[in-house]
Amino acid sequence: MKTVTGIRFRNAGKAYYFDPAGLTLKRNDHVIVETARGMAYGTVAMEPYEVSEEKIKGQLLPVKRMATEADDIQNAENRQKEKAAFDTAEEKIRERGLDMKLVATEYTFDRAKIIFYFTAEQRVDFRELVRDLASIFRTRIELRQIGVRDETRMKGGLGPCGRPVCCASYMDDFAPVSVRMAKEQNLSLSPTKISGLCGRLMCCLKYEEEAYAELRKTMPDVGDYVTTPEGQRGKVSAIDLIRQTVRVLVEQGEDKELQEYRASDLVFTKKPPKEKKKKNERAGRRPSEERPQTDTGD
Repeated sequence: MKTVTGIRFRNAGKAYYFDPAGLTLKRNDHVIVETARGMAYGTVAMEPYEVSEEKIKGQLLPVKRMATEADDIQNAENRQKEKAAFDTAEEKIRERGLDMKLVATEYTFDRAKIIFYFTAEQRVDFRELVRDLASIFRTRIELRQIGVRDETRMKGGLGPCGRPVCCASYMDDFAPVSVRMAKEQNLSLSPTKISGLCGRLMCCLKYEEEAYAELRKTMPDVGDYVTTPEGQRGKVSAIDLIRQTVRVLVEQGEDKELQEYRASDLVFTKKPPKEKKKKNERAGRRPSEERPQTDTGD
């Protein structure tokens, strides 16, 4: 077992493991750590705790020290310099006529390098832009292309729920999200209803996936045949996973009537996935039509 602490370098994003080096660290403390890019100013996201060595990938770098007042001032100055650098870079991009969108600018803590994050539809030749920026700032310049999800994480904003977007407020990393998740939760499949600010599927579709999958295990599917408590055989017309109720179309003499039952009161056999696949193929569906598209970010 190793004692580690989680350090985050922006308001949101992944928290990285560091060796607390015997320091007493509390959540939201500011610290100076050594990274592959040099010294960095970070915030304690997770207080020291023990993890198995298998979870630690690569060398565990130490926390150098608690941040001082001078460090706090320098970090604040870096944030101000980033705004000026952003404006300068945008102007140079326009002058060069480059088809790219500048998203954010980041100074390393020691100001040895400036990182410019951008999005672009196609590959961009920015060699001349790098020369322009290097001659202005007299330091190392790095241009890093990112995806639309990363752009939203950096910029932030309000989601359809009215709260700050998850990726910019607390999420450590992006998880794969698929249309099937929305379908299983009986949500609208309209792209405008299930897409976030980034234009991709909303990350929150993942949150209740496991709960809905567990609830579905005790429920028939639409189109299945069931036996009601009265001994009648009927066809499932709709299901409500949350309420655990099923609407069944049963025969009443020559007529058919739609009735609602609790799933636990019905008799049915849950078909295994392979059997359902064969049933779909017999109905003329191709396997590819049953396979959801997955959105994993960029």
